[in-house]
Amino acid sequence: MEPNIQQRNNLNYFELQILSRIVDECKGQKDAHIEVITSASSIPEEVGENYLTAFGKIGCTNVQNMHIRNRADAQNPEFIERIKKCDGVMLSGGNQLRLSTIFGGTEILRILQNRLNNEEFVLAGTSAGAMAMSNTMIYQGSSAGALIKGEVKITTGLAFMKDVIIDSHFDKRGRFGRLAQAVASNPSCIGIGLGEDTGVVVTDNNHLEAIGSGLVIIVDGYGIRHSNIADLNDGSPISIENLVVHVMTKGNTFDLRERKFTAEEKVNI
Repeated sequence: MEPNIQQRNNLNYFELQILSRIVDECKGQKDAHIEVITSASSIPEEVGENYLTAFGKIGCTNVQNMHIRNRADAQNPEFIERIKKCDGVMLSGGNQLRLSTIFGGTEILRILQNRLNNEEFVLAGTSAGAMAMSNTMIYQGSSAGALIKGEVKITTGLAFMKDVIIDSHFDKRGRFGRLAQAVASNPSCIGIGLGEDTGVVVTDNNHLEAIGSGLVIIVDGYGIRHSNIADLNDGSPISIENLVVHVMTKGNTFDLRERKFTAEEKVNI
């Protein structure tokens, strides 16, 4: 999370459409039981109420908030049972490091990983909630110095997805440089930059479909021929050769295993 930036999640028209897609993925049921986890946010009650209102606008009213503020809360048997029974979970925005430090190694995390891998279960996230989905997670890095070694901080995320690095508010906050540095440091990973009012639907832990009104940027480091990042001292500028970039809009797809972009447009949002 960048300092002095606070996300209040005032959802607009396009974001409501994205929430509708989340409900559709929950077998299209308006009575789908969705839990909103607000742990990343510094204003959890406000953010949680915004989501209850937003889901209500699209006719989904079986939505509850989980204000899990620390690791002790994450051990609450009531929260654990609700995670076992719900149809989907939404991780709100805020500070992604809160998510990894609160949920790392907990039973709630194990349940979510198991349900995601073995059931028809929907896991969604916005902003920090999206960034925490990967096993390699950016938790700090200003846009201005993003291509200076040491300016981008990386740790282990919640590991719902492997071999990807996710960044959010990508175009609005000029975050290409920090995702490029993260991928150059971890070239086995695909970088996924999410623009405003935009997301990706991931199926089979492999197939990405862009949804929403903006852009999804894919940064692929597999073909890098030169990178000086391992030999530099902190504070030195980075050079990278042959970093591949794809720009996706609504309906475009990307195969993570094959590293293949497809421009076929989809009917859904």
